[in-house]
Amino acid sequence: MTVAPNRSPDTAPQVPTVALVTDSGSQLPATLQRRMGVGVVPLTVVINGREYLEGSGDLASDDFYRSIADGADVSTAAPSPGQFLEVYRAAARMGASQILSIHTGSNLSGTVGSAAVAARMVSRRTEVIDTGMVSFPVACCVWAAGVVLERGGTLADAAGVARLAVSNVDSVSVVGGCELARRSGRMPEDAGEGLPVVALRSGIVDVVDRVADAGEAVDAMVAYVRARADGRPQRVGVGHAVAGQVADELASRLAAEVDVVEVIRYELGPSVGAHTGPGTAGCVFFPDELVR
Repeated sequence: MTVAPNRSPDTAPQVPTVALVTDSGSQLPATLQRRMGVGVVPLTVVINGREYLEGSGDLASDDFYRSIADGADVSTAAPSPGQFLEVYRAAARMGASQILSIHTGSNLSGTVGSAAVAARMVSRRTEVIDTGMVSFPVACCVWAAGVVLERGGTLADAAGVARLAVSNVDSVSVVGGCELARRSGRMPEDAGEGLPVVALRSGIVDVVDRVADAGEAVDAMVAYVRARADGRPQRVGVGHAVAGQVADELASRLAAEVDVVEVIRYELGPSVGAHTGPGTAGCVFFPDELVR
């Protein structure tokens, strides 16, 4: 896998001193991956005993969610230390003298453990951050660190902002695969009837509303973001799993009703979709003041 240099949108490309790395469980979209030159280490998705590398192109999202609908046996596995080492060495070949590796929490996956093993084997200073989170909240930590690096920050600057983002990232979503989420332990057993709108912050899941349809879900999610933002400019990721129309409406409403500095769109891939199921849509956000 090629690791591209960090780039500033206002300057010519330069070889970085710091390379960013994450895992595919972060759901980091290609837009941010290319812009910030992030190396992404794939998780393995196992469907009825067959293994796929997330993001490799071997498993289309539609095929994956169709498999879930058909009752397939789905599981995920963390990357090996060797997979991390390959990406770290690629970053070194590109000229990186330091590596900042930001990952899905060790409370949820063995990913951080593999990264830590590989970090001891690469001839570059490598700092591994255990976010304690999964999905786009992890990508927000990468995003925040990348903005700092774009602006000329150091490894210490970027790592500090990534850690600060961990306690400041907020999210709200309507979960389509309610039963999958309950079985994975990511939704309270007392979520109740109707379509639950759930918020996740600092590892705590709350059902903030129960709605009758997608329109009401968008209303509830916008209201939650507006209240949590409290007038502060936000950076927002809007994502979905086979719920593009809901995500489109949510992105449009947020742009009109919340002070948004930047919106990034993403799709929930198999490593997260295995727990939430199709029909999920929502947003993850953090205050822009973190990266100023």
